Amino acid sequence: MLYSIFAHDVADSLPLRVEARPAHIARLQALDEAGRLILAGPNPAIDSMEPGEKGFTGSLIVAEFDSLQQAQEWANQDPYMAAGVYSKVEVKPFKQVFPKSEI
Repeated sequence: MLYSIFAHDVADSLPLRVEARPAHIARLQALDEAGRLILAGPNPAIDSMEPGEKGFTGSLIVAEFDSLQQAQEWANQDPYMAAGVYSKVEVKPFKQVFPKSEI
């Protein structure tokens, strides 16, 4: 089943993000290579694809996991959690309607 993982950043998270980003991206690449990643990306703090020093306010990941518990455990082990980037993470079941998918 698909799950949405929405993470909320702490204030002024950009320096923490920069440091932990390689490990965070590696985990996402592993999900993608396993065919389980639907989408992933950060929420810019301003209305711009490149927010510069303004940074980001959170992230959204939609991926396939065997259970809500497995999705929550995966989210809890994210390098951004360990680095203190995220203040809160919400994991919920997700039903993809569009674009149409076989999942």
